[in-house]
Amino acid sequence: MRKVLYILTLVVMFGCASAKAQNYKTHKVKVGETIEQIASKYKVSKSEILALNPDARKELRTNAVLIIPNTTTVATTTPTVTDVKTLTGFKKHKVKRKETLYSLSKKYNVAQEDIKKHNPELYANNLRKGDKIQIPLYKITKQVVVAKPTTKSYTVKPKEGKWRIAYQYGITVQALEDLNPGMPEVLQPGNVINVPNLEGNQVKQIDEKYSYYTVLPAEGFYRLKLKTGLNQDQLEQLNPQLSTTGLKEGMVLKIPYNGPGQNNTTSNTTVTAEGDAFNLAKNITDRSTKHIAIMLPFKLHKINSDSVYDTKKTIKNDRYTSISLDFYSGAKIALDSLASLGINIKVDVYDTENRESKVATILRSNSFNNVNAVIGPVMPKHFNTAAASLKNKNIPLISPITKTVNLGENVFQSRPSEKLMKDKILNYFKTDSTSHFIIVSDLKNKTTATTLKKTFSKASVVMSRKVTKTGKDAYYILDQDIIDVLKPGKNIVFLETENPGFVSNVSSILNSKIDAKTKVVLATTNQNKAFEHEEVSNMHLSNLQFTYASINKSFSEEGSNSFTRRYKALYNVTPNTYAVRGFDITMDVVLRLATSEDLYVSVNETPLTSYVENKFAYKKQLFGGYFNDTVYLVNYQDLKIVEVKQ
Repeated sequence: MRKVLYILTLVVMFGCASAKAQNYKTHKVKVGETIEQIASKYKVSKSEILALNPDARKELRTNAVLIIPNTTTVATTTPTVTDVKTLTGFKKHKVKRKETLYSLSKKYNVAQEDIKKHNPELYANNLRKGDKIQIPLYKITKQVVVAKPTTKSYTVKPKEGKWRIAYQYGITVQALEDLNPGMPEVLQPGNVINVPNLEGNQVKQIDEKYSYYTVLPAEGFYRLKLKTGLNQDQLEQLNPQLSTTGLKEGMVLKIPYNGPGQNNTTSNTTVTAEGDAFNLAKNITDRSTKHIAIMLPFKLHKINSDSVYDTKKTIKNDRYTSISLDFYSGAKIALDSLASLGINIKVDVYDTENRESKVATILRSNSFNNVNAVIGPVMPKHFNTAAASLKNKNIPLISPITKTVNLGENVFQSRPSEKLMKDKILNYFKTDSTSHFIIVSDLKNKTTATTLKKTFSKASVVMSRKVTKTGKDAYYILDQDIIDVLKPGKNIVFLETENPGFVSNVSSILNSKIDAKTKVVLATTNQNKAFEHEEVSNMHLSNLQFTYASINKSFSEEGSNSFTRRYKALYNVTPNTYAVRGFDITMDVVLRLATSEDLYVSVNETPLTSYVENKFAYKKQLFGGYFNDTVYLVNYQDLKIVEVKQ
């Protein structure tokens, strides 16, 4: 025991001697003392004490001896003299017998690495007699270097919290608190605090397109993946320092913004449910002129303006011209509505003629420098061309109709994905544990039926009949096929097809089976034109409460909608889906610009918006652009299509 005490005494003595030799002092911890009190007593930071005494971070023991840096040493910047080498030339040398890199470095007073640096072949081969090499010659000068202080003062700006400052200066929140003993829990604008003394280009910038997450105690990459959906490689790509420092408690990580519900450090907005959409018209903060461009394939060069008959014929027969005019008719009403809200708008409308060469000409011949956003083009190839061209100007492009485009960093895909719609309907019915599921499918959609069977393992499967001679799909089932699988109570039937005759056949049979003991609900993962065909009875669909996911909901035509009233008054016709989409997208784009710094920032500040038929909840794809992550769930009720309240 005495030996142990003796050794401990020696350790303390040598520690003290070492501390004094390096301008440090020691402190013996008293009962009830804290690190903050000790730091305040010696006028040093908490982090400086913990750096020299790492065990004190876990537990500060009474009578423990701490090493304390001298305040004079910390505060002063001692000049040091260093040698600076300047290359002045080379000396040719022919290697003699028994000469080595070591002997040559001593002979010429130059480092071995410097010789190899200027003779790269020596990295792969040994030095041999007869080799001709060049010896670098250096001029040595003395230079006085004054070490800069490790910290500097920083004045807190409005809306800045600890996490934001910690992220910018590459330290954890705990380290920031250690640098500032007595720092208040909530920082106020004007507070002066200590931060690492970094150069301007070393200070990280907060990118409002992303969210920021503070690492919790004992949190590893596995838990982060469960929370953020990002694996270690993806996190390291967004936060390069991770590959060298590893995860640390209190570290602030940059992650893609993932909408309401995520642990977003930056977001000041909370949304309790998907239905809680923001009414941006009531929150306009910037009424300065918003400059937008609309690029659509009107194909006006093919319209004979001298002939009313030819013009009507072209509009009727050319799908692109018809869609463009409908979309723009809705956008026009949106622009009038926005002007009535006091927003100044400059609009450039371009006819892409549905030609890539025309899109290129428009981009080349017109200045987009002050444009805040571009709606269109419509076709994927043309849209991708425009997005790539305007990417270097950071101009956002909104894809208005198309299902698939390249999701570059300046791209906003307003149309939700097919996968999102399938997930919506499946997730809705997966919560139903009491109903019996039936899957009815044609041969073409057998893969979909198989996937549904995996999701609803107890479901019954009914495939369409085949033509006896050819084996081809006959697109019908028999009444008995349904009787064999139908059960008393609630039956949910998924119908997967694009054939209107098959929809009519199945819905008619299912409708006939509804009675007091048997309820049947029809659903599909792919609502398409087959379900809207004239062969299909809307009465049957209504009786079956036909349920599906949709990018839009049906608006009321009973006069309660101001957009519908204005559209009818102006054009003497009810607006179709494209006209409503033109109105909704234009309203959303301009209102986001009028309530946020730009469209990118609006993604975080306004997670969800909803208009006549469409809603928008943009999320950022990892290393890509933005996609609309919200769809409607609708069903038929009393011959009307209404939104399903969840």
